[in-house]
Amino acid sequence: MSLDAETRQQLLDSVSRFVRERLRPLEDQVAENDAVPDDIIQEMKELGLFGLAIPEEFGGLGLSMEDECLTMFEMGRTSPAFRSVFGTNVGIGSQGIVMFGSDEQKQEWLPGLASGEIIASFALTEPEAGSDAGSVRCTAIRDGDEYVINGTKRYITNANKAHIFTLMARTNPDVKGAKGVSSFIVPSDLPGISLGKPEKKMGQQGAHICDINFDNVRVPARLRLGDEGMGFINAMQILERGRLHISAVCVGVAERLIADCVEYASERKQFGQPIGEFQLVQGMLADSKTEAYAGRCMVMDAAKRRDAGEDIGTEASCSKYFCSEMVGRVADRAVQIYGGAGYITDYGIERLYRDVRIFRLYEGTSQIQQVVIARNMLREAG
Repeated sequence: MSLDAETRQQLLDSVSRFVRERLRPLEDQVAENDAVPDDIIQEMKELGLFGLAIPEEFGGLGLSMEDECLTMFEMGRTSPAFRSVFGTNVGIGSQGIVMFGSDEQKQEWLPGLASGEIIASFALTEPEAGSDAGSVRCTAIRDGDEYVINGTKRYITNANKAHIFTLMARTNPDVKGAKGVSSFIVPSDLPGISLGKPEKKMGQQGAHICDINFDNVRVPARLRLGDEGMGFINAMQILERGRLHISAVCVGVAERLIADCVEYASERKQFGQPIGEFQLVQGMLADSKTEAYAGRCMVMDAAKRRDAGEDIGTEASCSKYFCSEMVGRVADRAVQIYGGAGYITDYGIERLYRDVRIFRLYEGTSQIQQVVIARNMLREAG
């Protein structure tokens, strides 16, 4: 649902103020402690951030794709670790239920997801199945009214906080590739589930990823999402929305970095004048502004098209590919503009430089986006 102009602006103003007054002052603390404070998480719940994309009838805000992206532009202006707290509830962790869940499943899980009382994780990646998502080896074998799940999932965001996993598992081992994969809602407290310890990461301290191990985990058949064999297709539709969400976050981070660079270039003096007066510095600022503007335009165009009911598989991949690569270039230029100050921790530039590197990897690497874009182009031409 698209918000009216006044309500939309109230939401964006609230998120912007929250980012500016509550989150940015805590960035160093969160990075140091590798944890987002509980009181901040509670404020996120009160703002409705966990339910941005969940329909109003289940307690969420039910935002359109356009409004969700506008909100993520604002959230991108702080450490991406904050967004990860609720990101899986907004996107890949909940959208399987929103898009493909039965009425019973929606009633059971969506209100808790919208309030933030339930945390969801998206469990697709495995030790041998990352970009090649169709090669999932985790199995879910039917046994009466249950499925018995065995296997391991890797690098799963929020796994150590999750109450449920949206799981992709192979229900028909005799069918190779994507057609043998189905999706499930798996409560995290079922017997046989264990977690690896949180990984030590390059960036985004405060956001956690873990392995999930399934050892003869019995899941009621009523928790399967959609028909058997449709899991991979469902996952790709979920990721399409998630790619626009991540693209918007990339734009937000880029715009924050650019604003910081403009301020620094206006104040830092060398050779008797602000470094912003030097044309080579101006060139870096101009390149970053141009690319961020292009990214914003791409995201908004694709979001509006999706809201209008168009198939935007290609456009979502174009946006994810461009914006994730773009913010990496913007962060690199930011380090260059700050010089030595950009390399030390005092200014936070080096932290954001590390934080944004993951955007080129998760929810489809840049190379996978290239493949998706080109295959769609060739299919349409045929």
